Amino acid sequence: MSTIRRFLIVSLLCTLCPLALAQGDAFPERPITVVVGYPPGGSTDLTGRAVADQLAKKLGATVIVENASGAGGAIAAQKVSKAAPDGYTLLVGANNEIAISRLVSSSVKYTYKDFTPIGLIAYQPMVLVASAQSGARNVDDFLKAARAAPGRLSYGSSGVGTALHLAGEMVKQQAGIFVTHIPYRGVAPLTNDLMGGSLGYGVFVLSSGLPHIRSGKIVALGVTEKQRSTFAPDIPALAEHPALKNMDISVWFALMAPPGLPAPLAARLRRALDEILQTPEFRKKLEETGARIAPPGVDMARFLADEDAKYQRIADFAKIKE
Repeated sequence: MSTIRRFLIVSLLCTLCPLALAQGDAFPERPITVVVGYPPGGSTDLTGRAVADQLAKKLGATVIVENASGAGGAIAAQKVSKAAPDGYTLLVGANNEIAISRLVSSSVKYTYKDFTPIGLIAYQPMVLVASAQSGARNVDDFLKAARAAPGRLSYGSSGVGTALHLAGEMVKQQAGIFVTHIPYRGVAPLTNDLMGGSLGYGVFVLSSGLPHIRSGKIVALGVTEKQRSTFAPDIPALAEHPALKNMDISVWFALMAPPGLPAPLAARLRRALDEILQTPEFRKKLEETGARIAPPGVDMARFLADEDAKYQRIADFAKIKE
């Protein structure tokens, strides 16, 4: 490389670096929009609003929550993946729209790599349940019944390709059983059929299923994470059973930005998120819903790659791509 060319490159870098740093220091200068892919009231919306509220305080900015619902959260994720990388459009999303959607629907063209990950926010365990009329009281009962009549038992989820569906398929994959999946349009009809006894088994987010479990209307067989939930320590982890020892899947929430976000802006947002996750008010709000706050320092690149590989294995097993 010639001396003149080297001088020009160094000069350009010296010019750009202060501009990038200044950009990070000046941010934010206008309102920030946090996009959520579901209607108000659900767990992703609650998480998004809690993050937005604290982000406004940490950054001294106006933060607006936009509910761009539809296509299982993919509309919101697609919108953020195409937004300007200036830090003013962010996504609070779950694993469904960030990492799972493209594995189950050919119409979804983005991947988790089409975002700048800011950080993991929290996890929500799921729970495998049985109707009170099924006669199943534990994992052994469920597996025995499934193996005695392959394909005759059925379990419900809130829809094809959701995290609840993949959790059910992971149970089947791990245990080597054949149980028919029944997709529902949401949790309400799933709950009604379970409590009425017309459906034998189902998968819930733990916080949604717990009131019905506590009332005795449905029976908890086990949570889907590797360890028991501190929110309901009396419910065993499915992984405690030898046939399901590798069972470990949850609903998680993350803060994501468009691809190409300048490093100073990404660093500013990561610092703010780290502070938010330690805020007692924020932790209390999410923990009351059964969420587990993400630990500090999660390597998001590795985390997302590992999750993507896990979901790919389950999607291939279930043959659910549309």
